[in-house]
Amino acid sequence: MNDLLQLGPLATTPLELISFLLAVTTVVLNIRQKHWAWLFSIASSATYAVVFYEARLYGDMGLQFVFIGASLWGWYQWLHGAGDGADKAPLVVTRLDRKGWGWSLAAWLVGFLLLSTFLDRYTDTDVPHADGFLTAGSLVGQLLLGRKKVENWHVWIVVDILYVGLYVYKGLMLTAFLYAVFVLLAWTGLRAWGNIARRDA
Repeated sequence: MNDLLQLGPLATTPLELISFLLAVTTVVLNIRQKHWAWLFSIASSATYAVVFYEARLYGDMGLQFVFIGASLWGWYQWLHGAGDGADKAPLVVTRLDRKGWGWSLAAWLVGFLLLSTFLDRYTDTDVPHADGFLTAGSLVGQLLLGRKKVENWHVWIVVDILYVGLYVYKGLMLTAFLYAVFVLLAWTGLRAWGNIARRDA
């Protein structure tokens, strides 16, 4: 699965291509609020873990395993995360309040400090701070997505733009292209979920 493929100007591997297709499917289904998105997320995370290991992006590799667990949690949340006890119901799209914004930003900062320090000291990655910052942001985005918060798309827009540059630097050109597509999809998701939240307010 490591043989190079040439897709126009992009060089990739079969495994990166499979990961790319699974990831795009995941985001499209997320925008449409289809709970099957989480199944594709699990498959995409598993294949991307291998891709990132080979690129020495260990924060991103570890993140994929966290994403698998978060995807199982998110799947349950989307189906049963609203209500209490026997009255559990599917989640609806909502917005963060000011306190939620504060906790989200604080979690991103603490995650960045911890992850970048760990990656710098205990791995041979050449991008510990970028990897740590984007890994922490991705975790925050995934948790907000699991709770169907509109603001998850704000996080993904920031993270995805920065990931484009990181993956170009690491030579993962198809994945860089994927994250450029993700920026557009995240913008689409922000508009779609923002409209839903306004209608339900």
